Amino acid sequence: PHLPLPADSLYTRCDPETLPFVTTDEAASSGGVLGQARAMEATRFGIGIRRPGYNLFVHGPEGTGRHSTIREILDQRAAGEPVPPDWCLVNNFADPHRPVAIELPPGHGLNLRDALARLVEELKSAIPAVFESEDYRTRREAIEEAFKERQEVAFEDLQERARQKDITLLRTPVGLALAPVLDGNVIKPEEFAKLAEEKRQEIEGNLEVLQTDLQEIIRQLPEWDKERREQIRDLNREVTRYAVGHLMDALYAEFTDFAAVINYLDALKADVIENADIFMAGSGEGAGQQAMIMAAAGRAEADLSRRYEVNLLVDNSRCEGAPVIYEDMPTYANLVGRIEHMAEMGALITSFGMIKAGALHRANGGYL
Repeated sequence: PHLPLPADSLYTRCDPETLPFVTTDEAASSGGVLGQARAMEATRFGIGIRRPGYNLFVHGPEGTGRHSTIREILDQRAAGEPVPPDWCLVNNFADPHRPVAIELPPGHGLNLRDALARLVEELKSAIPAVFESEDYRTRREAIEEAFKERQEVAFEDLQERARQKDITLLRTPVGLALAPVLDGNVIKPEEFAKLAEEKRQEIEGNLEVLQTDLQEIIRQLPEWDKERREQIRDLNREVTRYAVGHLMDALYAEFTDFAAVINYLDALKADVIENADIFMAGSGEGAGQQAMIMAAAGRAEADLSRRYEVNLLVDNSRCEGAPVIYEDMPTYANLVGRIEHMAEMGALITSFGMIKAGALHRANGGYL
């Protein structure tokens, strides 16, 4: 039969005088779950396995302290392990759809991001300033004047040869044309028809030769203009290289021990030199163009941000030991990261700067 238990069988008094401490703050930690020595040993053994494909699974009733116990063990172990590296994503100027990942010692990723942000801000002032300098304007005007002089010399030479043959070079609404002259006046078609046959043939022959020369000059104009533009581009590259060079010297010195960063700085420098116009948006004048200037400046600012920023994917600058990451919602995006988008001009766009790290990235070199 079931007998009722007396009250004294349900309660055992512990005498506080028998305890070796005054408060529980002075008590030593048990180092695990009471009565689970085998489980603690298995846990420490599992954590110590440094091989791919091994995971630790802890199972037990609710309220037994599984999470807090595992977290305590991991924190203790991680505190004595090295801090894992930072990871940065930077633009691949040759193939923007394949950003470059750079591994750096902890804290250096943050330094690189901030240093590049400062560089871009400095370039926004330095590049427009060098293009507005008196030296640059003088050298560019010399190129423009040389092109104009080349044109004028060619046409003046043609005009002189034509004048010797009683032909003049005319500028008409549809372009340049050659016409015979008599006593300083252009011969009208009806007057030309009244000339002797021999004279007409002579004039027509001269016109044909000079027309061929005129067409050759006109054919060469695009080539000369191409040379002019190339000379201006070379000048722009030269002055931009000067503006960028001394600003980047400190960066090269700071990251000289990291080949991946030096390679990126080389690529960035070359890209800035080739795309200096990105830094020039909004430098125009004229109130009537204010709206266009502001729109161009806004687009250029966004392009600069996307083009030259450093996406600090994993920042371990504040870590002390290996990271211990707890992910209470292990969805695909939360584990492996995600690529965000933003709306611009009615379309969704993205860039390497919108790649966000997942728990696997943040826990790399530590525990998840």
